[in-house]
Amino acid sequence: MKSQALFSRRVLSEISKIGLSSGQPKILDFLLQYGEADQKTIAAHCEIEQTTVGSILLRMESAGLVLRRQKEGNRRSLYVSLTSAGREKAEKLMDIFRGIEADATANLSVQEMETLNRLLSQICIALQEDGRVCV
Repeated sequence: MKSQALFSRRVLSEISKIGLSSGQPKILDFLLQYGEADQKTIAAHCEIEQTTVGSILLRMESAGLVLRRQKEGNRRSLYVSLTSAGREKAEKLMDIFRGIEADATANLSVQEMETLNRLLSQICIALQEDGRVCV
């Protein structure tokens, strides 16, 4: 728990420097990886309540990071995608994650890193309630 808290504290400190708040990194990361998605899919993947995702997306839309639109034939769901400014922030975010991960694992060998990744994936899978694979 302490490692996770220290990691999170570093991430929150760094993301605030580029104008992001908590919750936004998960969504930016998801959209960078998967492109356009509806709010329900984003919420499920990011492990955030759908109403919370809605308010985060509203702030992100106001900041020009995402675009929400309806698709032809589906008036009930809004589909979200990154703007060019959102893509730029997402790429800066990935640099932040890579830097903090490099610091956190600097004393691990390649074999230890492989073991760590395998074990964390197994833990994630075991904790999933719906059997989804962890990525």
